[in-house]
Amino acid sequence: MSVNGGEHGHLDHAHHFESVEHEFEAGKLGMWLFLVTEVMLFGVLFAGYGLLNYLYPEMFREAHHHLNKVMGAVNTVVLLVSSLTMALAIGFIQRNQVGKSKAMLWITLFCALMFLVIKYFEYKEKISHGILPGIFFNAHDFKAPNAALFFSFYFVMTGTHGIHVLIGMGAISWILWRMGRGDFNAHKYGAVEFVGLYWHIVDLIWIFLFPLLYLVV
Repeated sequence: MSVNGGEHGHLDHAHHFESVEHEFEAGKLGMWLFLVTEVMLFGVLFAGYGLLNYLYPEMFREAHHHLNKVMGAVNTVVLLVSSLTMALAIGFIQRNQVGKSKAMLWITLFCALMFLVIKYFEYKEKISHGILPGIFFNAHDFKAPNAALFFSFYFVMTGTHGIHVLIGMGAISWILWRMGRGDFNAHKYGAVEFVGLYWHIVDLIWIFLFPLLYLVV
């Protein structure tokens, strides 16, 4: 069977691309364009957060003390580990070490699940104290007014990020399924790298969210 396909060979790239390399470059460009839109989405949230932090600095400093810094820090470490294992997964598939790549992806998937479980318990703690977004906020132990504004941004920003983590878990599961049927090797691994790029962006966004929300100064 020809690597690049032939008159009777099996193409290892979509028919509308000239080669695997052409398919990879087109996919990479498309992925980067998509990631730019993701950065723009969170950029708007960061800008809104910054504006309200400027308008209500005392309230933001009081409200952030009600966040669980330990849980936030643990989740930061978990995502950093997941970024490492994702990078290793890409490196292994590039060297045709499919088994090791799958193992790293499973660890990445486990880290993502751990992140969401920790976030669930953190949300549960907030809700039990009446700390909810917007009009649902009914906590009474805040001195500064408008504390609901801070927690509205907290839930929107971390909730949107959590949805992206779920999407990433779905993409990683898809990659694992395709690896199981032998779709990737040292010659063709574009989809693995694209999912890796997405996952690194998700992790990077959390690196900004953690100090902004949990370490307000």
